[in-house]
Amino acid sequence: MSAITTPAPLIRNAADAERRWFYGGAIQTWLAKAEDTAGTFLLCDTKMEQDKVTPLHTHPADESMFVLEGELLVHMDGHESILRTGGLSIAPRGVPHAFKVLSPVAHVLFLHTPGTCEAFYMGASEPLAKDVETGLVDFDLITASGRENGGFELVGPPPFATD
Repeated sequence: MSAITTPAPLIRNAADAERRWFYGGAIQTWLAKAEDTAGTFLLCDTKMEQDKVTPLHTHPADESMFVLEGELLVHMDGHESILRTGGLSIAPRGVPHAFKVLSPVAHVLFLHTPGTCEAFYMGASEPLAKDVETGLVDFDLITASGRENGGFELVGPPPFATD
């Protein structure tokens, strides 16, 4: 029988959280990492600009997106839907999904349960100083982090029609 690990209490403001530039084109503020939650979840506040797009991919954890501001086109398991401010999507582990930012900016909370994808995200990003708002966009680095760290599997290119 394995012991149940209980996370310590956590109170963290965004100003005190780790900021990173995700190589897919996003500012990530890590509100809760696996070590904070005894591995039960990851919570990341993410800001992106219009036309940011992801390739079709899967995760070995459930990925929930709650849109605080903006509009996304979400492709989930072969279907497309618009996700607007206040909307929620849940991509269960192993379900192919992708999204594209339609609005000028999008502000999204990402929740991964359990918190098993952290090594992927750390390998596919770099620390970001408070006065910096952009960085390198390189999907090869994202794919490499998925191969090396798990947490992400590339299924195909972005599934969205090009203009």
